[in-house]
Amino acid sequence: MSAVLLWGAAALWGAAAGALLPRAAYRFAVPTGEGWRERCPRGHALRGWLGPARCGRCARDGTASAEPLGAVEPSGAAELPYTPSLPLLSAATALVCAALAAATGTRPELGVWLLLAPAGVLLAAVDLRVQRLPDPLTLPLAAAALALLGLTALVPEHTGHWLTALYGALALGAGYFVLYLVNPAGMGFGDVKLAVGMGAVLGWYGWPTVLLGTFAGFLSGALYGGLLVLVRRAGRTTAIPFGPFLMAGALAGLLIGAYAA
Repeated sequence: MSAVLLWGAAALWGAAAGALLPRAAYRFAVPTGEGWRERCPRGHALRGWLGPARCGRCARDGTASAEPLGAVEPSGAAELPYTPSLPLLSAATALVCAALAAATGTRPELGVWLLLAPAGVLLAAVDLRVQRLPDPLTLPLAAAALALLGLTALVPEHTGHWLTALYGALALGAGYFVLYLVNPAGMGFGDVKLAVGMGAVLGWYGWPTVLLGTFAGFLSGALYGGLLVLVRRAGRTTAIPFGPFLMAGALAGLLIGAYAA
């Protein structure tokens, strides 16, 4: 398969998978301590987790896909609009998948990266929205990464090491857990659980990739926080969602590790 065809196929997969994420992003985007959304802003029941964010009744009635901030559910809870949009999630997932295909080539671990990428995009969308990393996403992501990489290790022509992936998951999870204990206000426990999965994918390509991905995550988070302070959008003690930067760093490390393997 030529490189262009591979990239195109990966992008198409990402676009299709990303188009299924809006409903899950909407339902999971609730503050910590609250249950996942069961109804749309107009009070209609939401069924299923995949597909457009708008419920069927709103879509049939031609209701606007976004309610103003502060719209209220029948329960009286403050409601967020239907965001992020389907085109945004689809485009982001397509871009990530195409980049992974370009770096990995036809090696068998590409299938693992393409399966995990939509979950990573979904987690980033939710964390950016409400600063929460749901357990139904972080924990299965870590388990799926290790299980799929374990199977990939049995396939010829792979270029990674499953034991290093396991050790990377344990090491990065433990490191983030220590940071959480030292400064629980600055590091959520969801980040700790997410770090286990990110350590697994980074560890596949070895310890230098783990270190590179970890450093890139902290660097990108620090640059973003510093920029917010400079433009007076945040103070030095303002909490920011770190999950997207943890995953962005892991993606950068993974791309470099895959390309160099």
